[in-house]
Amino acid sequence: MKYYIGVDGGGTKTAFALFNEKKTMLVICEGPGSNHENLDGAFDEASDIIMEGINNLCTKSEIKLSDVSFTLMGLAGIDHPWQHDKMCGLLKDKGLDNFEIFNDGFIVVKAGSETGPAIGFNCGTGVCCNGIDSDEKMLQLAGLGEFTGDISGGTNIMFKAFELVYDEIFLGLEKTLITDMVKKEYNFTEREQFLTLIDKIEGSGGTEHIRNLIGFFFEAAKQGDAPALRYCEAMAERGAKLIAALASQLNFEGEEIEVVLSGSINAKLDNKAYIDMLLEKSQKYSGRKLKFIKLTQPPVTGCINWIMQKYV
Repeated sequence: MKYYIGVDGGGTKTAFALFNEKKTMLVICEGPGSNHENLDGAFDEASDIIMEGINNLCTKSEIKLSDVSFTLMGLAGIDHPWQHDKMCGLLKDKGLDNFEIFNDGFIVVKAGSETGPAIGFNCGTGVCCNGIDSDEKMLQLAGLGEFTGDISGGTNIMFKAFELVYDEIFLGLEKTLITDMVKKEYNFTEREQFLTLIDKIEGSGGTEHIRNLIGFFFEAAKQGDAPALRYCEAMAERGAKLIAALASQLNFEGEEIEVVLSGSINAKLDNKAYIDMLLEKSQKYSGRKLKFIKLTQPPVTGCINWIMQKYV
């Protein structure tokens, strides 16, 4: 039996999966986030996390690393050739052979596309928009946070939800349903208590509170909350321009372009108002018919699809 490893490295967690030649996922495990841009140790720490995860996967699978025929990784933060080369060099120095690295947005395309060529729009902790066209040309947009105007990631939405509540209770500005949800969840009776949420977000259990604010934001939008809907429209506007840019700069044959939506923001939350805006604006700006596909399987499955298409 031949073995292959797929790695999906994000900002908050990294998935490591072992596959066989039939593309069956045999074992999957998780490790910490491996985006070098989020780590104090940068590339060195990220490469250590990846190697530890791969070795742990092999141990759990009761195989040796030398038994693995090929490893393909989609890593957040690998946005430019120099970053690719830096990470490859470190992993080779640490004992990894027969592997390739792409930005994690590209494995989204391989995981969710029904026909092959597609655009992947990934909104998790951060944002990236990646395309692989009919000629197998690859292009990535966004992924550089504030530098590239990325506003559809979980971190941005959390900050916006906090801002909207702050503006209401401290500045006396527009009311938002998010305020009532926050007060109910945390039993706040005085406005100063709201500021203690910052400590919760920045503490060791911050992820739970970030998720709460994001959930409140989309629930408010679902109920027609004007401030939340305006930000949804801004998110959709920016996302649509990214999708339209890839549609025009790459060659997609046929009448329809597939757009794979992935990440917790795009694929896991109850956010129909936002997705409807995104589709309408994307088709308007691109002048193309688009088919949105919400990714329902782990993005790491895109690794084995890619391996079987190109590296076997």
